[in-house]
Amino acid sequence: MSKQVNVAAAVLTRPDGSVLLGQRAAGTFYPGYWEFPGGKVEAGETPREALIRELREELGIEVRQAHPWLMREHIYEHAHVRLHFFEVPDWHGTLSDHVHAALAWQDPHRFDVGPMLPANGPILKSLRLPRAMAITCTTALGLDAQLIAIDKAVKNGCRLIQVREKTMDLSELTRFVELIRQRSHGTGTLVFVNTAPAFAIKAGADGVHLDSISLMKTRTRPELEWVGASCHTRAELERAAELGLDYALLGSVKETTSHPGQTGLGWNAFATLAAELPLPVFALGGLAPSDMNEARTRGAHGIAAIRGLWQSG
Repeated sequence: MSKQVNVAAAVLTRPDGSVLLGQRAAGTFYPGYWEFPGGKVEAGETPREALIRELREELGIEVRQAHPWLMREHIYEHAHVRLHFFEVPDWHGTLSDHVHAALAWQDPHRFDVGPMLPANGPILKSLRLPRAMAITCTTALGLDAQLIAIDKAVKNGCRLIQVREKTMDLSELTRFVELIRQRSHGTGTLVFVNTAPAFAIKAGADGVHLDSISLMKTRTRPELEWVGASCHTRAELERAAELGLDYALLGSVKETTSHPGQTGLGWNAFATLAAELPLPVFALGGLAPSDMNEARTRGAHGIAAIRGLWQSG
């Protein structure tokens, strides 16, 4: 059996969204392959402590901010690796490569270096997922107001919309998805539909979003490029991971308008439930753009909101 090795890996980001990759040098495993900077967690270290040390040694920088993100496992011929990924949006110093053959800043939507180290490959898709998911609510807003809100949100940079309309029949839902796609055409906005996978495919959606009941009944991953699910427990999150889903929503973090008086999970419980999963987790429930930094600090990929993001648009 391969020995288990814990590794801290850094997704260094710049304001333009690009991320840093390093090419493995000759004389190492997988020479010439590209990876995210980082290294082995030594005895007595936490993954965060290892990350700070490794970036100081490898790149000559001091980490100012590091957000826990994903944990993925990969079995190589020489080791069973547990990769603890952190997003590092803020650091001090000038990058000075000490161990890699080369460094390259890459747009997550257009990687032009390769090959990628196998354990790091799945991370690339996760990096394409926008940080804010706006969830439709035409029952509360009305159709015309919802379409106006979509126009404003897309104009202001919203790039991920979940269509959640439980009262619409299939013909209405199809037309609504078509209207959203017309409004967001050419912007790169992803449109996911909270419905049965077969309908999402028929409607031409980019992905399908499963409710928690459908998630637990599903035996195989639906055949769409993007598949996510709503989760409320660790068991549901682990089921989403087992199915190889692309993301999960976890909440409610705070009290919501739709459930007044119902206490939310709170950020501590969210962080515990979402920790060390291989897929991005959005925080949901009573949130607004002002909660984004707190969410990321607690390990969330970003936030999802039914009202907060439309109001900000």
